[in-house]
Amino acid sequence: MSSNIGRFVGKVAVCTGATQGIGFATAKRLGEEGAKVVVSSRKEKNVKEAVKKLKDLNIDASGVVCHQGQHVDRKRLIDHALSTFGGIDLLYANAGVNPHKGNFLDITEEQWDKLFHVNLKSVFLLIRDVLPHMEKRGGGAIVTNSSANAYVPDITPASLIAGYAISKLAQISMVKILAEPCAEKSIRINAIAPGPINTAFLQGIVPGTDITDVLTNSYVKYLKRAAEPDECAGVVAFLLSPDASYITGDCLTICGGYSHRL
Repeated sequence: MSSNIGRFVGKVAVCTGATQGIGFATAKRLGEEGAKVVVSSRKEKNVKEAVKKLKDLNIDASGVVCHQGQHVDRKRLIDHALSTFGGIDLLYANAGVNPHKGNFLDITEEQWDKLFHVNLKSVFLLIRDVLPHMEKRGGGAIVTNSSANAYVPDITPASLIAGYAISKLAQISMVKILAEPCAEKSIRINAIAPGPINTAFLQGIVPGTDITDVLTNSYVKYLKRAAEPDECAGVVAFLLSPDASYITGDCLTICGGYSHRL
């Protein structure tokens, strides 16, 4: 339970890719601090289970199926938040894909297009569609989910997901560019760049490998462990909160010391 109870009382938060991992942990954290939370992901079963878990914690939550890469789904997500809770104040755009693992030169055109369609294009379009509703509420805050791999794409196992790293680096540039037009609407926008987080995504990068051994001996130089999703959720909550009122257009790494800025 957060010690910052009340930072989001009266606020409505929309979280994509939020039925497990960092997304769910963030929805839970925002709800614990008073927000009304809308969660989404591509599978209805997962959405229902996530909403139940949140409600069992006395969090005012709702959910809707949303494939972030589809216009009709993004519209349904926004409409659901508006009809259920009356507005949108906060957005955590967490959903992303990694369709290719392996030699970068072997990536297919279809995989390349999917990377940029979901990890960049759909994030931009979702943000753009949410902005007018935040502006009506007098402002808001947005966080997107990039990756520490964007800063150091040549370190194992990041070399297995080079295309993903490129799409996430482009997302950081997008956030920097959007900072000014968002500020004109009293909206802040930032990104986080998680390193190795103990989620299904991390296990999927190097299946069959002892993750702890990889982290300890390869590239987490200082803390020598994977982070838990809650450790990312706290950073997202900070960036969405008034405590980060003078931070915009930035990207905070959550990486246990292995990542270095470009």
